[in-house]
Amino acid sequence: MNKALLSCSKLSGLPLVVSLLSLTACQSVPGQLETRNFGYVPRTLSASGRGIVNIPKTTSQVRLGVEVQGKTSANVQQQVAERSQAVVELLKSRSDVEKLETTGIRLNPNYSYKDGKQTITGYTGANTVSFKIEPKKTGSLLDEAVKAGATRIDGVTLVASDSAIADAQKQAIKEASEEANKQADAALSALNLQQREIIGIQINGANLPEPRQPMMDTASIPSAQKAPSFVTPVIAGEQQVQASVTLQIRY
Repeated sequence: MNKALLSCSKLSGLPLVVSLLSLTACQSVPGQLETRNFGYVPRTLSASGRGIVNIPKTTSQVRLGVEVQGKTSANVQQQVAERSQAVVELLKSRSDVEKLETTGIRLNPNYSYKDGKQTITGYTGANTVSFKIEPKKTGSLLDEAVKAGATRIDGVTLVASDSAIADAQKQAIKEASEEANKQADAALSALNLQQREIIGIQINGANLPEPRQPMMDTASIPSAQKAPSFVTPVIAGEQQVQASVTLQIRY
């Protein structure tokens, strides 16, 4: 009888032991998973570089035209047409002038106000064109255009050619990438670490500043007969193209 009771008490204790072992095993799992996942967290470094390329400006984008004031619209329009025709013929005769086109034609009344009344005092007409030419030829052509009848020079923008800009953008991106890689190598070397692989590349634009326009006073050209005899100097200079690149590197 006593042996039977002893056997039953031993068996009844088994579920408790098994439960305790199961609880201990379950409690140890999160710690193991946390350690295992931590080992897979990638170690990365971000490094940025900048590339700058200077290229010569090889093209002048010119905007000029004729502006006339007069008492009647017919007279103003006639003078604008005559002078504009002379300017356009001059530009067409030059083989070095490219992409010649009309950019604006206007005829507006001029008003005076007295005792609350509005009165037309005359008219202002204008015809403007744009074209491209080499910078070294720009000054002499502007002077010839003024002699032919142009009364306003609206702007001269000096730029590089499209192909030169495209090549410079690629070169700037290359230099920026190399600089970013050098920065990363320097940082890792200082910390006794080694670069494993590049896992991300971001190109933050390959652009150029807005071209500057030479300052010209267009209001001081009274007429073609009084045009200056000297040559207006136009110096092209260089245009800057820049790019920045950011690398994401695993180490």
